[in-house]
Amino acid sequence: MAKVKKLKLPPIATVVGADTEINGDVSFSSGMHVDGIVRGNVTGLPDTSSTLVISQGGRVEGDVKVENLVLDGAIIGDVFACNRVELAAGAKVSGTVHYALLEMAMGAQVNGQLVHNDDISQKCSRADNEGDSPDSA
Repeated sequence: MAKVKKLKLPPIATVVGADTEINGDVSFSSGMHVDGIVRGNVTGLPDTSSTLVISQGGRVEGDVKVENLVLDGAIIGDVFACNRVELAAGAKVSGTVHYALLEMAMGAQVNGQLVHNDDISQKCSRADNEGDSPDSA
């Protein structure tokens, strides 16, 4: 049985407190910790080792695009993780989870699909501002 290295979290630079609610999209670099509610998409800036930690009381209502995700709260939306997804026992995802590595504890819930992508890191390293359209001008 192969040993998998434990994820080393980057410094947490952004904290959404338990009594905080954000309405709108959020972009961040390094680490972000959510104890409150974010209603909007959460995006880690490319090539910044972006790690999103959502605690048991935290919730994101929107899509999540990060390098690493540690979830013990809830996400209502799709997840795109370039590297690793850790779903703790209290994790609840309503949407599709795209991942390269997945760790899932007993009790975690995914109401949607689990999609393993070896090449997802290539998609995550490019800027996603224009989406998939060839030319926006």
